[in-house]
Amino acid sequence: MTPFAKMSSAEIRKRFLAFFEKRGHAVIPSASLVPVNDPTVLFNTAGMQPLVPFLMGAKHPQGDKIVDVQKCVRTTDIDDIGDKTHATFFEMLGNWSLGSYFKEEAIAWSYDFLTSKSEGLGLDPNRLYVTVYIGDERVARDEESVAIWQKAGIPKNRIFYKGADANWWPSVKGKDTWTGPTGPSTEMFYDIKGDVGDLNGIEDFDRVDSEQRIVEIWNDVFMEYEKKEGEIVGKLKQKNVDTGAGLERIAMLMQGTNNIFETDLFLPLIQKIQSLVTTDGKKDERAERIIADHIRTSVFMIADGVLPSNTDRGYILRRLIRRAVRFADTLGFASGDILKIAETVPEIYDGAYENIPAQIDHIKNTLSEEEQKFRKTLTSGLKEFSRLAAAGEITGKDAFTLLSSFGFPIDLTMEIAKEQGIKIDLASFEEESKKHQALSRSGAEQKFKGGLADTSEMSLKYHTATHLLNAALKKVLGPHVEQKGSNITPERLRFDFAHPEKMTDEQKKQVEDIVNEKIQANLPVIFQEMPLTKAREIGATGVFGEKYADVVKVYSMGTENNYFSQEICGGPHVTNTGTLGHFKIAKEEAVSAGVRRIKAVLT
Repeated sequence: MTPFAKMSSAEIRKRFLAFFEKRGHAVIPSASLVPVNDPTVLFNTAGMQPLVPFLMGAKHPQGDKIVDVQKCVRTTDIDDIGDKTHATFFEMLGNWSLGSYFKEEAIAWSYDFLTSKSEGLGLDPNRLYVTVYIGDERVARDEESVAIWQKAGIPKNRIFYKGADANWWPSVKGKDTWTGPTGPSTEMFYDIKGDVGDLNGIEDFDRVDSEQRIVEIWNDVFMEYEKKEGEIVGKLKQKNVDTGAGLERIAMLMQGTNNIFETDLFLPLIQKIQSLVTTDGKKDERAERIIADHIRTSVFMIADGVLPSNTDRGYILRRLIRRAVRFADTLGFASGDILKIAETVPEIYDGAYENIPAQIDHIKNTLSEEEQKFRKTLTSGLKEFSRLAAAGEITGKDAFTLLSSFGFPIDLTMEIAKEQGIKIDLASFEEESKKHQALSRSGAEQKFKGGLADTSEMSLKYHTATHLLNAALKKVLGPHVEQKGSNITPERLRFDFAHPEKMTDEQKKQVEDIVNEKIQANLPVIFQEMPLTKAREIGATGVFGEKYADVVKVYSMGTENNYFSQEICGGPHVTNTGTLGHFKIAKEEAVSAGVRRIKAVLT
């Protein structure tokens, strides 16, 4: 057990933000899990991702010193979920210098927060160990950080040099393809039981690290370089500090547990799961942890606008929910029991993320609908799997059929195959998937030829009306609504959007009334060209996945400081909403899982 008083995760967050706010940092909220300035990734997987434009030199509206707690999702280690430390959702504590301070202040403040009993974590400084960058032909050994650590109070025999696989961000393991801000780091480790003592060189350090007798708790990255395709191409305009400390890991340390699932971030979920188990005398710790992890992550994803689908982030969400359902079945859960677990998440994060309790009904409805869809296909899918597996191998085409016709994500097929000792031809599955994607892209190009059929007066009116419709849908249905496509002719508009269920007649009437109200208000339609980063800062929406240029057009409807709609869009549009006429929804229907379509006319 830890020798100091246990500290809740809420208190850790509170202390971290307060510590750096006192030292001149502006506190900013977590960005969404869904990136707004990087269409190359599905989720924010590190605390620095939402801040890349500012690390590259753009001015942050809150200044050059900021602090946050960033939500992240990482599923590359999904097969490791169930051990002591891996999680698909996690929170990163980060303090940031965007051209302000550098190594001296960053290291001193890291040390102070870790060891201060009144303001920080109150850790024993005699149990801290540090690593710094060993240097190479391009970047010198980081003797500066060593000197600063010694000045702070860490003796030389507890400071160790390591290479780019450990003390460079992003870490270089194998082929380096990173493009963006980068730099060497210094990492902090803590002796968990207090029995490590002095170490005789890097070999001893690596040994106690591999034995999990010390745990990494903080990482300061000194970002002053830029890479393109893994090669350093020069220095950035400014020297940055990017720090990261995983809340789950710190909570584990501060609460005296040897795994994250016994911290207050998971324990209520585990206890709820255990209360729902009906398999007499059977305990499956791994299944309990997988369910807790996957439902927690799913709740956060849905709250940030993600809906289950067969592509991109929707596929990741679907994969997590269906995996959780399958493991819940092994514990004897009743249908719908996963919703009881989801209801526990807002209690754990009370006061931290307001969008969780605000959307809990939408979250539960989404989980319930996905569970029901999965259960409809699970029985028939398992029968099909058994039939296909009789040959002793699942071909790539078989695996794709299980996905496309029975809703079996490839990892679920792989998991069942592993349990039964069946081989899967994954290479062939990838080929089948690529063929399907090519056909899908071809079909999409036929359906949506740039959105507008022409630039006639009526097409411009309908194009303008889609902006009003998009904003109205968000107001009526919720912030999860996201444009998925549009097709506009002089006769009508067609608008696809993310939403998990059929709209009610009342909801359609509300949307119509809002759009018509804004038409009658004669709102001016203006556009400005601005950097993409600024467009994101002012809250302009766009089509996620669209690769925008560095400078974009933002069309705004309304008056300054009171815009009803602001969207990144290439145009063209009418100049005033009063010319549109009367808006009427002609039809609302499903397009695919989690995607609805509205057809509307102007009269």
